[in-house]
Parts: sequence; structure tokens; C-alpha cells
Amino acid sequence: MLKPVCQADVDVVIVGAGAAGLAAAQHLTRAGLTTRVLEAAPTVGGRMSTEKVDGFRLDRVGRLLVTSYPELRRTPGLDALALRPFSPGVLLHSDGRHHRAGASITPRSARGALTAARALASAPRLPLGSARPSRNQGRPPRSQSRAPGRPGPLGGSLDQTRLATALARLAATPPERLLTRPDLSAAQALTTRGLPPRAVDGFLRPLLAALLCDPALDTSSRYADLALRAFASGRLCLPEGGADTLPEFLAATLPPGTVHTGVQVTAVSTTRVTTKDHGELTCRAILLATGARAAARLLPGLRVPAFHPVTVLHHTTDEPPLTDPALILDSDRSGPVAHTAVISQVDPSRAPAGRALISSTVLGTPPAAAHLDAAVRTQLARLYGTSTTRWELLAVHHTPDAVPAMPPPADLSRPVRLLAGLYVCGDHRDTSTVQGALYSGRRAAHALLTDLGAWPATAEETLETAA
Repeated sequence: MLKPVCQADVDVVIVGAGAAGLAAAQHLTRAGLTTRVLEAAPTVGGRMSTEKVDGFRLDRVGRLLVTSYPELRRTPGLDALALRPFSPGVLLHSDGRHHRAGASITPRSARGALTAARALASAPRLPLGSARPSRNQGRPPRSQSRAPGRPGPLGGSLDQTRLATALARLAATPPERLLTRPDLSAAQALTTRGLPPRAVDGFLRPLLAALLCDPALDTSSRYADLALRAFASGRLCLPEGGADTLPEFLAATLPPGTVHTGVQVTAVSTTRVTTKDHGELTCRAILLATGARAAARLLPGLRVPAFHPVTVLHHTTDEPPLTDPALILDSDRSGPVAHTAVISQVDPSRAPAGRALISSTVLGTPPAAAHLDAAVRTQLARLYGTSTTRWELLAVHHTPDAVPAMPPPADLSRPVRLLAGLYVCGDHRDTSTVQGALYSGRRAAHALLTDLGAWPATAEETLETAA
């Protein structure tokens, strides 16, 4: 319960306790301002939420993180956040086999690029079931039968070298230069970069779809380049314990009494917030850090983007179908699942002992609910090379407004300052990634502190591109 307004005046009221709002609260608090974060839901996190069921931790949206995201290091409160990397970065499933790809590429010279290229070019093809003994060991699935020497989704060794060299150069390119490239859709740009067609179709398209949650790749090519740069210079990963661990870390390290959940805001002005059941708060400035639709309800006329829907299915079984802590991409696009992983191999804390947790992501509009699980199980049987009929379905989470769309022309860094005293932030203002949400919170805090003249003498705050 909030205190009466006469006792609760603060410098800044932040509406929304997702990653962006909590990051902004961290920066504002560090600068010496008093803040209150009001969240309508019973818990913090927004779309970065995790359902707890019988010892399982089930992410509702399951966004992929990359260790190279700068805001993971710049945001106060995340110092102790543990990240669980996928290793290898990805396994590409094509023609009945798994192909390793996506080793971390962090070159700073031509020699570094050549080393990275050789690493990717030497990625082996793995028969299904090679990660552990199975009933089918020695009897590869029919889909494995193919002509000797036929290239996999990365193409032949020359194609793989060309691809790895391109990724290495991308990793070494400053984000500011990437944002000066012609802005097309990501799908169009992939056909103009001189990359091997087989690697584009078998690797880059499914990878970008997973990173951007955009199966049609209608996203701005500038945003896509930033996503590929992050992938090429870091490692795909998940927060240990579930997606909600990140916002919970941010909330827990704020001063006691800063965050209030279960508080629904009904109206805002530049100096006053009205709530449904908890009275009013007065303040010097207000920061809206809700999703785009909720922000537009409080501020009619605020732009609401289109969204990419995401559906996540969580299954469990008594034995992991793959022991590698890897992300599997379906290069053949043989069903609704864009990517899947035995999440309990990546992060053992997400499943009780003796149980395997398999999480699979469907992008776009999914098949009818009555047929979705059956279609997913059929595809997962191919991807993992084992029967899925006895797997237990734990949950299906469908989020229609999971990820704001970012079509060209790229509108990087939409205004966070609406007028003096009223600000807005979120992944709908920058890039629609966790990196973008955290950066947007820092950018809004920067604008707010500048307007209030509240920078401490020792503060050194810089704003780079939300790469």
C-alpha cells in the first residue's frame, strides 16, 4: 500500500516494472533521485516473466540474450546476474543431421577473421542420436540418407569460410557504421550481400528469425545487422533461473520501498499520477515504461507499433533427447517450430532432478490450438531423432504482442522525452530486444536527469547506439 500523497512525494514516478522501467530506476537512483516504480501486475518483469510449475521454470516468451549486449554490463544491479550460454551456439538441423555452427567470433584483425573462418568451416556434421545412446543407434533415420559429399546448410568448406569471414567483419564493425547502410528488409538485404545462397537459406534466415522473432524477416536490415553483430561477437545465452531473474535482480537492488506491484495507474500528467485504488502521487517527472499499448491508453496519440506474436511450448520427459546444451534451428523449416532446446541442459535450475525440460518456440500465428501440440511433437521427433509421444506437455504460452515490429525505414531511438516532465521508454522506443529495453531505460533516465539538472558531479554518462 502506498503512503498518502502528502508523505510520498518523490522526484520521479515510473509506471511499469519491466526491464526498461527498472533499468531507468537504477540509473535515476544512482544519480541521487528518489523514485517510485508502480506495476499493475502482481510481479515485476513484464514480458520477461517465468511460470513456476512443479519445480519447472517456464519462460512465457523465452527471448534469447547474447553475452555481448553492452547494457548487461552497464546497467546497475546486474553485476551478479548469471548467464547460461548455449554450447555450441547453435545446431542446424538439415536433411536428418545436426551441423555445428555459431562458435563465438571476436576478431580484431585479418588473422582473427581467418581463425574464425577456419573454426566455422571445420564444424562437423553430427548424426542424430550421436550425443547419447538411443534405441535407434546404428539405424539412422531415413531422412539421413543422402548422396555422399552433399553439403549441409552451411554449404561446402569454401562457402563456410566466406560466411565466417563475413560474420567476423561484422563483429569488428562499429554499430554506427552499420546504421549508415541502405535500409531494406532483412530478407531483401540477405540477397544483396554476396553471401553463399545455401548458407543464407540454411543458417542466416533461421538464425535471424530466432533473434528477431520475425519469421518473414520484414525487420529493418539495420536492426538485423545489429543482431548479427551481437551474435558474431558474443554467445547466445539465457539468464540462470528463468527470464524473470533479470528484472528481479534489478528490483531487488533498488532501495526498499521503491517498487510497488498491484498498483494500476489510471491517469498521468507531468507532475501527478492517479491510481485506481491507491490514491495519487505527486512528483517532479513521470516516466512511462509500460508496453506500447498500455502507454497509448495513458497517453492517447502515442504511436503503437505492430507486433510479432510468439508461442512457447514446454515439454518434459525423463531422459534428455540431446545432451548438448545447444539451440537447434530447423534449417529445413519442416514445421511450426523455429527453434528448440533442452533447456535443462543449458540451465539445470529450470527443471527438477531427473526430468528434462524441452522448450520450443513458434513464431508468427501458430496453427489452431487443437492441432498445435501434435504438429510440434511431429517436428520435434525429427529434430531430436526420437519419439515424442510420451512427452508431457507442461504449458503453452501464447503472447500476441510479444515483440514490437521494426520494419524499414529504421526509426532508431524514437523520442523518449515527450515534453518536460513526461518521458517514455521501452523496447518499442529503441530495438525490440532485451538490450534495447535496457538501453531505452538508460536513455530516458539521461533525458530526465538533463532536464532536471540533476547530474551528480561525479557522474559520467554516455549514450551509444543501442547495439
